[in-house]
Amino acid sequence: MVKINVPFLQTGSLVAGNRLLDEQDRAVASWQNRESSLTTGHRACQGCAEALGARWVLDTAYDCADGKLMVANATGCLEVFSTLYPESGWKLPWIHSLFANAASVATGMVAALAAKGDTETRVVAQGGDGGTVDIGMACISGMFERNDDVLFVCYDNQGYMNTGVQRSGATPPTARTATTPPVGPHPGQAFGQGKFMPLIAMGHEIPYVATASVADLRDLERKVRTAMSYRGARYLHVFVPCPLGWGSESGQSIQIARLAVRCGLFPLIEAVNGELVGSTKIRDRVDVMDYLKPQRRFAHVVAGKDPEQLAGLRAIAEKNIRRYRLLEGFGPSTESSNTESSNAESSNAESSNTGPSVEPPAGRDETTGPVTTEGGVA
Repeated sequence: MVKINVPFLQTGSLVAGNRLLDEQDRAVASWQNRESSLTTGHRACQGCAEALGARWVLDTAYDCADGKLMVANATGCLEVFSTLYPESGWKLPWIHSLFANAASVATGMVAALAAKGDTETRVVAQGGDGGTVDIGMACISGMFERNDDVLFVCYDNQGYMNTGVQRSGATPPTARTATTPPVGPHPGQAFGQGKFMPLIAMGHEIPYVATASVADLRDLERKVRTAMSYRGARYLHVFVPCPLGWGSESGQSIQIARLAVRCGLFPLIEAVNGELVGSTKIRDRVDVMDYLKPQRRFAHVVAGKDPEQLAGLRAIAEKNIRRYRLLEGFGPSTESSNTESSNAESSNAESSNTGPSVEPPAGRDETTGPVTTEGGVA
């Protein structure tokens, strides 16, 4: 019999690869006694990556906080499909805020906990890209400037999907939405508009900023654990495809998210105190067209109605690759967490709960540094 070496790359999943790791190093979803923060029965669309991303983020944060976690949720898809009155899909303390003020509500929660002398309960604020990069930006910026002890998570599906698929500040160029129809000489969303919120967060020089994707849940889990190891303002930007708004098949959400990373349009990065410290290397690069084809919102680009649009998207991918060194990678995220060795290394680092060893930027309270297992400051 010929011996065949089978590589188990998906070591963070529920399949065979996860069994290659020691029990304490396995993904949180594989724990038999884990608490699921978002229970079954919610009303998310089939294939909704936001539901998956939110459950994974909060399950991990809940574990990091030893169950002492509170959540402020901005208005949006996530709030609507999970809490249609009088029911709720959440199994942890959760409050619905307005579209604009989730960060401010979370700040108030932190202040109330401090007034009660509670330094153990942690607070997470979350919302979609509309409530983050557009309507909620002022409140989030204020939270960043004050360095409030809140982890803000943006689930980015690149549009206002809850209200009819309108354009947001995170909608990519050329994309079709209800307010950027595929008509005229340059159909879809215009180039040169919108913003990349992680860079804005980095500009505030907060303790920790990272991007993540539902295509790599092990990497997402690791970044949540890293964020939870810090005190002070932190920001996590998660890429979550929307089948309804993007015109894609419900079973393709993970594949589309993976293609966004592999073509360079969505970089996976980490920053500490405003300084880029890591990026995930693109292992098997694909062309931007491979990412566009499964999505009807880009049908006019795929059809070649305006060849300059495809060239423009490719230029954005090339810029990301140069800016974040995505073909060479560096820092904590250099090796994808899909490999056995990187899983073991990252898990060992996480278990120490110390975070990267860095000095807080000048002018900030020393408590913004990484948190030790004893709850002190590194």
